[in-house]
Amino acid sequence: MRAADIILRSQTWRRVALWSGLGAGAFALSSLAAFAAGHALMINASPSLPYWAIWLDRGAAPQRGDIILFDPPASPLLAKHFGKEPKPFGKRVSGMPGDVVTEKDRVYFVNGRQVAKAKLKSRRGEPLALGPTGTVPRGCYFVTTGHKDGFDSRYAAIGWICRQRILGVGRPIL
Repeated sequence: MRAADIILRSQTWRRVALWSGLGAGAFALSSLAAFAAGHALMINASPSLPYWAIWLDRGAAPQRGDIILFDPPASPLLAKHFGKEPKPFGKRVSGMPGDVVTEKDRVYFVNGRQVAKAKLKSRRGEPLALGPTGTVPRGCYFVTTGHKDGFDSRYAAIGWICRQRILGVGRPIL
């Protein structure tokens, strides 16, 4: 074999390896982008959940007991406590579509099971209006947290959390 043939084969092999590597890299990046579109790592800065890191799955359907992350509704009370553009909230699903939510003496029940007690006033002393009762609407959820200062569906400023607000289901990782 001549030296020129060896050099030509070597150059061809390098080009094939380079183009293969570029193709594999492009494929890996597009796969990573597709994965990132459906998932995220969320950091919890609130004491209302005992986890500081939550893995978000945007495609999962919420089930009772799951943590869901959602964009809270706009309200003057929310803006006063969390700013005009609050970060996503994470709460547990206590009531599913079709469940019945009742309230007696500021204690909330879902299908007769106690899930939360509402405070009279916020940490800053504002009166807290009670959240919704009745049958949880289709595509909506009643969310709570065990934390005494949790701001969730037991208050009118949050209310039902419906599909368009939900970012996804969270799985605690730390």
